[in-house]
Amino acid sequence: MEWGNYSMYADFVLLGVFSSTRFLWLFFTLILLLFVVSIASNAVMILLIHVDAGLHTPMYFLLSQLSLMDILYISTIVPKMLADQATGQRTISFAGCTAQNFLYFTLAGAESFLLGLMSYDRYVAICHPLRYPVLMSRKICLLIVAAAWLGGSADGFLLTPVIMQFPFCASREINHFFCEVPALLKLSCTDTSNFQTAMYICCILMLLIPFSVISASYTRILIAVCKMSEAGGRQKAMATCSSHMVVVSLIYGAAMYTYVLPPSYHTPAKDKVVSVFYTILTPILNPLIYSLRNKDVTGALKKAVRRLLFSEKVTAF
Repeated sequence: MEWGNYSMYADFVLLGVFSSTRFLWLFFTLILLLFVVSIASNAVMILLIHVDAGLHTPMYFLLSQLSLMDILYISTIVPKMLADQATGQRTISFAGCTAQNFLYFTLAGAESFLLGLMSYDRYVAICHPLRYPVLMSRKICLLIVAAAWLGGSADGFLLTPVIMQFPFCASREINHFFCEVPALLKLSCTDTSNFQTAMYICCILMLLIPFSVISASYTRILIAVCKMSEAGGRQKAMATCSSHMVVVSLIYGAAMYTYVLPPSYHTPAKDKVVSVFYTILTPILNPLIYSLRNKDVTGALKKAVRRLLFSEKVTAF
């Protein structure tokens, strides 16, 4: 399909995030380090939850899914970004841009739904502890995870085909470091205002539904915590819930800026900074927030390290 002098399926050019700075290799090294740490920390979380019997609970099962989503999420964008920086080849094919868009929408949507459902887990654990084994059985946990993945996939399948059917003209230069939708739609030859309105409504719903579940759950949790007579129980409940709220605030705040605020609040530079935050920093912050503030995880890590050191000593003898 041709539109003027431009092919609909031609390659795009990603201008990158640090194209105007003199310290390209410094930023490249920093992002590479963050990427490696993010993959390693999330992989360690998954491994600990898998091998430590004390972490075989619904909450940690959901946390392992969050870590898996973070690994896939950061791997969708950062390797291409680093390869472009290293080789100087900033092109991305139409198929590659489509795949990146689909995976981005799917993983971001799945993580949004999962965070909402994790708040339900905390609500049941604190407000209905005696019924927790029934209300959060293995079957229910699997249904929760399946619902999160299906919700994210629906987001990807609904939005990606519509976005990529628009004719893209001009220079086909995306003023970003990946095929983010707002930057991509600026290249369209046609009026996309109706689609942007529909996408705005869709994103509002995608954020509003999980956020409503989170708000309702934590309102009930706060009421229950205030009624607790034991100080230790209140402290443990607040420590667990505060970690979840920090992660929710980081992810939902960035998503609301990108897809909810009017265009007048956006500039390419601001959009890139926010995108760096939620595509690179958030996946590394999630395991750190949950592990550093969680005695069960730190205890499991210490046990795993001791077992590893002990096995090495035995092997040496």
